[in-house]
Amino acid sequence: MKNNNKKNANKNIIVKPYAPNIGAIIKGIDLSKNISDYELNFIKDSFYKFQVLFFQEQAEISPENQIILGKYFGELHIHPAAPKMKNYPEIFEIHTHKDSKISNGAEDFHSDVSCDAEPPLGTMLQLHILPDYGGDTMFANMYMAYDTLSDKMKIFLGDLNAVHESEHFYKDRYENNDVKDKNKKYPSASHPIVRTHPETGKKILYVNWTYTKQIIGLEKEESDEILKKIFEHQARLDLTCRFNWTENAVAIWDNRSVIHYAIADFYPGRGLGHERIMDRIAIEGDQPR
Repeated sequence: MKNNNKKNANKNIIVKPYAPNIGAIIKGIDLSKNISDYELNFIKDSFYKFQVLFFQEQAEISPENQIILGKYFGELHIHPAAPKMKNYPEIFEIHTHKDSKISNGAEDFHSDVSCDAEPPLGTMLQLHILPDYGGDTMFANMYMAYDTLSDKMKIFLGDLNAVHESEHFYKDRYENNDVKDKNKKYPSASHPIVRTHPETGKKILYVNWTYTKQIIGLEKEESDEILKKIFEHQARLDLTCRFNWTENAVAIWDNRSVIHYAIADFYPGRGLGHERIMDRIAIEGDQPR
């Protein structure tokens, strides 16, 4: 899929900020075709600068090409619980339809699979079938979430770790998932509340509503109170952007410095019956430090 001929570099690529503090739209790159070195470097540079990238007016990407595209960033992460595409275990199929009891998306701010010892560094998602309306996704900047903490809170949280758990979220959530069928243990890990991004060197507020359950060394009641305040801080609107999906649009985000919220306002449990199909892959990451 990658074209190494630098003479084919597309000098007409445009990047436009999507919101003041996070996100950008990139035009002039067709992700379904060969990617040149120039295009790949442009994507990677923009990835670290804007944290989440949106590609609109795209053709449908085949499973093979989506996997190749993801591997430009590193080895692919296999989700421990979600339904996988037949013959392509790297791809998590997110399919909500008229008979769904719940949405397969996560309806609160989270960092994908932060319950793993080495959570994914990034996520790539393409939407194929979208509802008539609704189904937007919100993204929040966790560099800014840390930067806007008080100095006192930065010092207090700086040496603390928190437990990220998954059983409450994965158990009975996905139909026919391997974790439930094989009685495997649900992933759980301890991570620093403030981590340092391995590429940019910036500090990140690394907890999230979905997976983070307790601050180590604190009583449960005290931990719950502090985490609640942190989660509310992370969800400040000035730290976020809200993306309105279009057919075959692609989003690629830095799962270390970004949390996201799939707004489930379209599925049958909310009184609607709209179908949505998305394919998601994730790139392996490292241990948060």
